[in-house]
Amino acid sequence: MDSIGFVCDPDHPLFRPVAGRLAARGFEVEFHRPTEQVAPADVDALSALVGGEVHPTALAALRYADANGVRTWNGFATTVALSARLVTLEALDAVGCRVPDVRFDGPRAGYAPGRRYGFEGAPALDSPAPFYVEAVGTEPVDHRYYAVDDGRETHMRALDVRRVVVDDEPVLQRADVDVSLAASVRELLDRFGARAVAVDFTEGEDGKFYAVRATPTPTFTGAGMDRRVADSVASLTTIGG
Repeated sequence: MDSIGFVCDPDHPLFRPVAGRLAARGFEVEFHRPTEQVAPADVDALSALVGGEVHPTALAALRYADANGVRTWNGFATTVALSARLVTLEALDAVGCRVPDVRFDGPRAGYAPGRRYGFEGAPALDSPAPFYVEAVGTEPVDHRYYAVDDGRETHMRALDVRRVVVDDEPVLQRADVDVSLAASVRELLDRFGARAVAVDFTEGEDGKFYAVRATPTPTFTGAGMDRRVADSVASLTTIGG
């Protein structure tokens, strides 16, 4: 029986229902908490490994799996690269997105402190940031694109994500997929050999979109893509492939 391991909390909002779907298909599934190191023998026994969170434990397990022939869903190199803010901004620019300006000469008006990696905490108030990113969003809503490759095709969903809650306005709302933005997200996925990614876009003063960040461990919250993600994970194995 093919077995799939998840390095994330067993109550993870995405991978808990995904694991349930996989178990119903005949897979053996197991969870490893990010706070507990995954033993090499446990990884060796798997057919595939999913790093559900960007955490040192998950990264170590992905790195071991990639080096020892266990298939991974967004492997070590992909997860680290797409977590690096400067790498993803450069990559988004390369696939045709407009991205905010980045400066390394200290703070200035209109720029916000940047983080090297998405999983790092915000810089301390009394210490300089490694770089500063142009603040380009003018609307209270970001546009999040989720993409997942199920081994046969790439599926895309777009959501409007409200950053500022106003009265009864929904925080998440399905949106139409813009063909141009979706093409860039799909190309980003392909270039990094990723199985899934989320990209956030924000509208600038001229009404055109900037790509501001990418996420290699998307939660797909509000996207209704649990089945697509399960298909994607299953496609790594002999049962799903």
